[in-house]
Amino acid sequence: MSDHRLLGRTEIHRLLDEHGLSPAKSLGQHFVTDPNTVERIARLAGVAHGDNVVEIGPGLGSLTLALAATGARVVAVEVDRGLACVLRTVVPPGVRVVEADALHADWGTILAGGGRWVLVANLPYNIATTLVVDVLESVPPVERLVVMVQREAAERFVASPRTKAYGAVTVRIAYFATARLAGQVSAGVFHPRPNVESSLVEIVRRDSPAVPPGLASYAEIGVLVRAGFAGRRKMLRRSLAGLVDPAAFERAGVPASARAEELEVAEWGKLAACQRSIANAHAPS
Repeated sequence: MSDHRLLGRTEIHRLLDEHGLSPAKSLGQHFVTDPNTVERIARLAGVAHGDNVVEIGPGLGSLTLALAATGARVVAVEVDRGLACVLRTVVPPGVRVVEADALHADWGTILAGGGRWVLVANLPYNIATTLVVDVLESVPPVERLVVMVQREAAERFVASPRTKAYGAVTVRIAYFATARLAGQVSAGVFHPRPNVESSLVEIVRRDSPAVPPGLASYAEIGVLVRAGFAGRRKMLRRSLAGLVDPAAFERAGVPASARAEELEVAEWGKLAACQRSIANAHAPS
């Protein structure tokens, strides 16, 4: 990395005071004040000179500076106009700052001019799950994500079947990608200090979805997953009643007595495919 000065706690407080700003609770803003932490995240991101990186919620630029120091091409997307103005004075000239809400962003414009991208972010807790799923669903150029999220969210992202954390979001992520826990982050490195612990998660997009789209579509699987986990304590024969023909369970090799948390993404795909086949066979010609 370059010797470009990173932001510590003193610099964060100085910038906030100079510009009359304070962390917005409504936006879930918690600024990283530890240079070692942002350098660690930049290393985990594995980016180097010439790579394309998009950062969501850069705040005052703690992580942005560490990413820029790798020589990567960085685009920082910040929804808070006041922070975006300060950010432009903090980051080096090569960093492009975009004022936008990442949940409603024009990704085609933001990622224009680049091929493959890595998303790196300290994600606000109130948008983390929605954003990760949206990017996997709608932004194919982002091939890898390294995100810092609330520990409970991280556990859901990487959970294994038959565990309490395993849920609909786990299946959705597994359809598009593999996810692993990459480390823990102490609450003490943030300003203000959050009431939760944070974790780092690496999510790598698969070359192709875990379930071939020709077998069952993401939408078809999603209908079953939502219904299954809405009644996660129920057996699937009950939670999916009216959606899945009893014969589909046998064809898919999925016990009707199983519960939603027992099925891996491939099994959800088989169940959706068998249900589609039965429905087509019964459809009027």
